[in-house]
Amino acid sequence: MKLGIVGLPNVGKSTLFNVLTQAGAQSANYAFCTIEPNVGMAAVPDPRLQALAKLYHPLKITPAVIEFVDIAGLVRGASKGEGLGNKFLSHIREVDAIIHVVRCFEDDDIIHVEGDIAPARDIETIDLELIFSDMELLERRVERGEKQRKVGGKAAAAELELCKRLYAHLESGRPVRTLPLSAEEQTIVSEIALLTSKPVIYVCNFSEQDFAAGNIEDNANFKVVQKIAERETAPQVLPVCCELEAQCAELPPEERALFLSEIGVESGGLDLLVQRSYALLGLISYLTAGQPEVRAWTITRGTKAPQAAGKIHSDFERGFIRAEVIAYEDLLACGSLPAAKEKGLVRSEGKEYVMQDGDVVLFRFNV
Repeated sequence: MKLGIVGLPNVGKSTLFNVLTQAGAQSANYAFCTIEPNVGMAAVPDPRLQALAKLYHPLKITPAVIEFVDIAGLVRGASKGEGLGNKFLSHIREVDAIIHVVRCFEDDDIIHVEGDIAPARDIETIDLELIFSDMELLERRVERGEKQRKVGGKAAAAELELCKRLYAHLESGRPVRTLPLSAEEQTIVSEIALLTSKPVIYVCNFSEQDFAAGNIEDNANFKVVQKIAERETAPQVLPVCCELEAQCAELPPEERALFLSEIGVESGGLDLLVQRSYALLGLISYLTAGQPEVRAWTITRGTKAPQAAGKIHSDFERGFIRAEVIAYEDLLACGSLPAAKEKGLVRSEGKEYVMQDGDVVLFRFNV
């Protein structure tokens, strides 16, 4: 599972990526300083791990991680190849969700490819390029579907009609993610890998001055982005100051909170962005705890116990017997696993058990 960070050039994409992943991607005041996509992993903040560590005193703590891809800035005409756009669009097609960075700060020293700050125009520019690219892809599928109509059967006919409906929706200027679809249709769309079907989080990048002022909700640029997001099926808008986050990233953890409080900011937006990204992909974490390691394991919501065990090792899934499960809150309240067992809070679950976020698990298996 990975998320692509997109936006116009010079909106703060690479700065955000660098802070998320500490990958050191190039960040400069000119368009297309990023050509090939940069890829990095970010830890998912989870205070439960630290709490479990106090109970078990492990040798190491391993959080869940999520993959981010820094995709070069798109420009008007990208779907027709402007600014190496076709290449960049192909990178977006490979991700599962999109972080769309929108510039909401003024700075004469950092050029804007359109000349001024206008979030609605900037979002529309990116959306239209993704829409045009999807329309071109669907046009080819419709042409192929028409030729195979007589021999393709009912499934092919249904896909052809869906593609026509998708094309008409895109032609009206709306992304595919705003079109209500059945579960079967969603499966077909995911196989086509349409750019505008991917879920989106809008990240509004503010100046340090505006962010520290604490009146983001009243900011005109932020309100514009919120109104645009409200037209989406699942609006996600997050204010962030990428420059401030970059400064915080250079400080030791114990000094970050002090630094933020000194400039009047309660907390940065980065941890929340990672958490929302994780949830956006339908991911949850189950936990394992012991002397060697306290660890969060990533699974898709709805995963059953044997498949969750397979995340640790394929032998765990192949020889699955049962899962000994306790809710994190119950374990913490009891103070230890033996105490929780005495109270009957540790459950023995079988192959049909659907894992829940925060389950603390010991898998029993035999190969």
